[in-house]
Amino acid sequence: MSESDTTAVAVAARIEDLYGRPLADLRTRAADSPPGMLSALLGALSDLEFAERRIDFERDRLRQLSHPERTVGRAEAGHILDCARRLADSVTVRDTQAQTLTAVLSSLHRVPAPEQPAVPAPPPLPVPTAPTR
Repeated sequence: MSESDTTAVAVAARIEDLYGRPLADLRTRAADSPPGMLSALLGALSDLEFAERRIDFERDRLRQLSHPERTVGRAEAGHILDCARRLADSVTVRDTQAQTLTAVLSSLHRVPAPEQPAVPAPPPLPVPTAPTR
């Protein structure tokens, strides 16, 4: 796991905690249900995970391009700048997704399962009233 993956892992754990089910079960449930909050959260989580993978890719590519043993000419310098820009864009997307998801998740709370209603007491029997004259 890379250093950028911790955000998605924390968000995924919060979603699992909120719904009380593993993420794989939640994904299946969301696929079988009409769109709602769960599918929105899972979609945003997927976007966050993609941004984190993109950060890892661009960071690794930037390290390759700027390796000390590599010769950097005009073309390579342009590639380094493009890669750095894509890396910055990916970080911005990740941070925006994480901020939005964190705000939404902090506003949601797990609702306890409804308790089984107790058997209601039978209605009181009517008290006969004395006849009036």
